[in-house]
Amino acid sequence: MVLCALMLTAATVLAVFTGSVSPSVSSTGMFFSLGHTLTHPGPVPAAINLVCLLATGLIMLALNKVFNFVRSVTHLFVSTFLLLQVANPASLTSFNAGTLVALVAAITMWPLFGSYQDRHAQRSIFLIFALIAAGSMFHYGFLVLLPAYVLGFMNMRALNFKGVLAMLFGLVTPFWIILGLGIVSPADFKPPMIHGIWQLVGGPHAGLTIVLAAIVAVMGIVLAVMNLLTIMNFRMQTRVYNAFMVFALVTTVIAMSIDYRDISFFLPLLGLMVAVQVANTHTLRTTVHYRYIFMLLLIAGALGFCAAQLIMP
Repeated sequence: MVLCALMLTAATVLAVFTGSVSPSVSSTGMFFSLGHTLTHPGPVPAAINLVCLLATGLIMLALNKVFNFVRSVTHLFVSTFLLLQVANPASLTSFNAGTLVALVAAITMWPLFGSYQDRHAQRSIFLIFALIAAGSMFHYGFLVLLPAYVLGFMNMRALNFKGVLAMLFGLVTPFWIILGLGIVSPADFKPPMIHGIWQLVGGPHAGLTIVLAAIVAVMGIVLAVMNLLTIMNFRMQTRVYNAFMVFALVTTVIAMSIDYRDISFFLPLLGLMVAVQVANTHTLRTTVHYRYIFMLLLIAGALGFCAAQLIMP
């Protein structure tokens, strides 16, 4: 895990100083957009992005120690998450909004998992959906978390009538505040700009990013199906924790398929969910010899994509 963190740091430094440019990613939400200072490539935005990625990995590590969704003492899912970010160095040159949504997902999984069979989890429900609504003001991609958390709370058996009210109030409150204070008006609303795959344009960087996303998405779905066949025999808590990861993986893949232009935004969240599947696959199949070969291939693939993007004009 430490070596992967060092690799990610090195990839960030190389991406900044070689002038790698991320494929076009919209940074516009319903009313606001991320500041140019953060989204413009440079050492400071890149450092902020790197710290957020490392923090996401550490939060997931602590989360597993408490809730044990990967049934083994392993750091493999953190290592895999960092490796998948190394594979896309062009998005490391500035503060990627996708990094923020991955960090928010990692943080909000704490109250989600803590609400298991808690019929009085309205505060957690309100908090999570208020964060999603607030994030959607700055980037529409935050809405990808909405169906995953609705299904997640339903699966946790925490979404009763009061929970539904808490969810609705959470979604409304951020808009209520900014409209009520006069910060924005309904006329400032910006509709989403969706770019389907049939509108595919762009240079080699964009094509390489789409290939990377397709490979990671297919790998994640295949591993998730394999893992669920075994996880279904575990205790209920472990099943529902991992089911949420699958919900988030599927909704992310669907969102990427609908809006290819924001693929770089969805890659960190996709990588976070796929990393859990990789760790589960590795720990659930202890009788399989040469499991390390898969990890070696993953490392080689990540470094290969990283090198390709760095040397690509």
